[in-house]
Amino acid sequence: MGKIALAIHGGCGVMAKLDLSDEEWAAARVDLGRSLKAGWAILTAGGAALDAVQAAVVVMEDSPHFNAGYGAALNTNGKHELDASIMDGRTLEAGAVTLVRRIRNPIKAARKIMEKGDAILLGGEAADDFAREAGLDMVEPDYFTTERRVKALAAMKVHAAAGTAAKASESEK
Repeated sequence: MGKIALAIHGGCGVMAKLDLSDEEWAAARVDLGRSLKAGWAILTAGGAALDAVQAAVVVMEDSPHFNAGYGAALNTNGKHELDASIMDGRTLEAGAVTLVRRIRNPIKAARKIMEKGDAILLGGEAADDFAREAGLDMVEPDYFTTERRVKALAAMKVHAAAGTAAKASESEK
């Protein structure tokens, strides 16, 4: 086996330390470590990069600290619209979901789409239906909601009403 590497990021946006308590910062770093370890374990055992990527992303999707899955940001209507995509660098095959509301781990749905090969991208209810038919874990939309994201949306609405949205902190965005 040649040299291997694994890089992760915690979703869209910036996790500014100044916007988090010491406990939240520490917990987020623990989950980043868990994500890396999940992917690294697969790679060092000779597993496929695709499996390592999926495993690393699932950890982040299950954590309340990242803008992915559980803990994802709310849209202006207070709803979650989750996205995920995956690509196999060897074959250039890809799969993605967008605007999903019930798939616990959207990365798994993106992978199933890639493997099935009938489409590259499914969105909204069609993606949720596909995932359900594929036997993936489905949840009620409020599963993804955290108090932190509810507060962030409320703060952004205040900023929008005051015309100060551009001045919002990263955690509010």
